[in-house]
Amino acid sequence: MGEAARIEETEMSGSSGFGGSERRRHRVYVTRNTEYHFRDGFCVAVRDRRSGTFMNGHLALKRRIQGGLKFYMNGAILPNSGDPRIGEAMYFANDGRDLVTSAVERIERPTKDIVRNYARA
Repeated sequence: MGEAARIEETEMSGSSGFGGSERRRHRVYVTRNTEYHFRDGFCVAVRDRRSGTFMNGHLALKRRIQGGLKFYMNGAILPNSGDPRIGEAMYFANDGRDLVTSAVERIERPTKDIVRNYARA
């Protein structure tokens, strides 16, 4: 995706050498087919990667990530209650309508133009 600047996983986890608290409000978790856009920990937009279309009725909208899930070839699943990392699926829980995404391929910061479009999405 050329519209967002890539952020290294180490930078997103706060281990980039910066000693202060994380002030960035927006993140984009990119999976195989979908981009999940977050503001202050809540999903504000979901976009199909092929068409570039925002999906207004997606289950992830207005929900907070509960954590990540790492799936192994032997069938084991390792949960992570923190922010999902690259290679983990995102897990959203909500009264029986849980959502598990495909694995996160990368974590980005959206451009200002995309952030402005969240209200229209």
